Amino acid sequence: MPRETGRQVIANNKKAYHEYLIEDTVEAGLVLTGTEVKSLRHGRASLADGYATEYGGELWLENVHIPEYSQGNWTNHAARRRRKLLLHRDEITRLVSKAEQAGHTIIPLSLYFKDGKAKVEIALAKGKKLHDKRQTLRERQDLREADRAMSAHLKQHG
Repeated sequence: MPRETGRQVIANNKKAYHEYLIEDTVEAGLVLTGTEVKSLRHGRASLADGYATEYGGELWLENVHIPEYSQGNWTNHAARRRRKLLLHRDEITRLVSKAEQAGHTIIPLSLYFKDGKAKVEIALAKGKKLHDKRQTLRERQDLREADRAMSAHLKQHG
């Protein structure tokens, strides 16, 4: 049976770009149980409240919701359990040392299958202040209005 290739996205953390300033991104592997993988293959997961913490020299993904597998039995997993991230030692130390600075945290951006293996894209992020969020929204709205004006102008004169 041929394995799928490429990147098959399961979940994105849309809130992350609004709430945080993304400074650095890293791809990490995940240690999962069988029922978690089956649940992910159905395209069900939520990264909204997820974050990563250092525990015992390793990086762990916490508060990411992977619902229980519907056909699972007593071997089913807990939906919000702590999951180990697979990273190189130097990546872990670099991320953790930067995350210890005030206002920084490590958050998941997207969860996907890459060549049949579950991967998560994590980011070193700094929390935005309220005025930063407003400015981001304003910039996005200005871009949208400029695009509308350009397309209206092109329709009239094109």
